Amino acid sequence: MPVRILALVGSLRAGSHNRRLAETAVSLAPEGVTVELYEGLADVPFYNEDVDTEGSAPEAAARLRAAAAEADALLLFTPEYNGTMPAVLKNAIDWLSRPYGAGALRAKPAAVVGTAFGRYGGAWAQTEARKALGVAGARVLEDVEFALPGSVTRFADTHPSEDAEVAAGLPAVLARVAEAAAAPAEATA
Repeated sequence: MPVRILALVGSLRAGSHNRRLAETAVSLAPEGVTVELYEGLADVPFYNEDVDTEGSAPEAAARLRAAAAEADALLLFTPEYNGTMPAVLKNAIDWLSRPYGAGALRAKPAAVVGTAFGRYGGAWAQTEARKALGVAGARVLEDVEFALPGSVTRFADTHPSEDAEVAAGLPAVLARVAEAAAAPAEATA
């Protein structure tokens, strides 16, 4: 059975390194795995319980929820902004966590990867994203770690698809996420 992984990118910039990394994941997906790059996070309003009433969430938020619900797993690509994940990614997690106890993230395998300018490759942002995903009900794959440092210089003249560490590490990440998506929740918890 094919595995569908929904990729959410925490940078809205068209040429962002994390977006390019996510595009590389699409092209490196192993046989039987599809990585879908979600478009539209910029359109999702900040979470507000007053507008998130039963059956009437804003259209952009409803589309995000539907895409996540249809996916077998989520893979977040995050840069690091001021030591944490970008607001757009946190906002997506907030929308996906609702309705409380039954959101699109509930028991869904989720992993976090990314690249950032600093020497730790956005590890703080990834830790914060994993924490938020776990609190929101996702089945966080804590053993999946892939943080690429020095993005501004590393990818200045090189696309992530041409980077040896990406070529070796990203397929392993995708394989692990696909494995978790195919396994029963209690087998990977």
